[in-house]
Amino acid sequence: MHITIPRGPIELAADLHLPGDLDEATPLRVVVLATPGSSVKEQIGANYASRLASRGIAALVFDPAHQGQSGGEPRDLEDPYRRGEDISYAIDALSTIPGIDPHRIGVFGICAGGGYAVHTARTDHRIRAVGVVDPGNIGTAFRGFQPGGPAAALDALADARLREAGTGVLTRENWLPDTLEEAAAAGVDDVDLLQAITYYRTGRGGNEHSTNRRLSRGDALLLGFDAYHLVDQLMTQPLQLVLAEHLEGTGFDESAERLWALAPNPVDRLVVAGARHYEMYDVPEYVDAAVDRLAKFYENNL
Repeated sequence: MHITIPRGPIELAADLHLPGDLDEATPLRVVVLATPGSSVKEQIGANYASRLASRGIAALVFDPAHQGQSGGEPRDLEDPYRRGEDISYAIDALSTIPGIDPHRIGVFGICAGGGYAVHTARTDHRIRAVGVVDPGNIGTAFRGFQPGGPAAALDALADARLREAGTGVLTRENWLPDTLEEAAAAGVDDVDLLQAITYYRTGRGGNEHSTNRRLSRGDALLLGFDAYHLVDQLMTQPLQLVLAEHLEGTGFDESAERLWALAPNPVDRLVVAGARHYEMYDVPEYVDAAVDRLAKFYENNL
């Protein structure tokens, strides 16, 4: 079911996946999904939302503000703080839908969306349970990507924004090379990056509403962001952690271990045998394994 989520002066485009067998006398538990950076609702989020619904749990997936079919200017902005606010606006909207129990709302996130879900749950305690798959702390990752260090990167971004102010032309960056051929020409041979390209930039996972670009001015926000700040003090909700087996070298393994150590109420963790990170997006056996455990977690905690 397609719905729109009011978000101040704009609206977010969303799909609410509902269980097939509805009991109108029993309000539904529901999970709000936070997707990876620059992805749209028809991609990874839909794979998880549809499976949760088939297991009796309503699931809402939406395009972030400034991306996909949602409103917001400038386009392609990846603002980690607004990504968290999007989740809270989604909960506002769900709380007004007949048949949804506003006291049984959980959140789920994968990749960067896992970090956004955790960051939001710290301070929005309408969220009663938190599930994540390969959660990424996008701030830590971005800081680690800067050859000259994050402070030097911020200096360069400041200069770039001054130039933008003078020209009125906004700069956008690719998250990934557009093709495997482009990656090969650049000497890219990392298996996980190649799998990301195979997912996002081919018919397998590509979507017409996803540009797979980010506005460079948002990088300054990402560099200053810590998804897990104050988790140990504020995120009291139960936590379900799901990890691909092969995360070495991706940073997701270190991010997950930090979250597990910080969380006051870690309930369960699952390692999906044989899986790599981007295979957790759509490979049926891996996604099904994750959703089976997540569904039990939400049934027990919502």
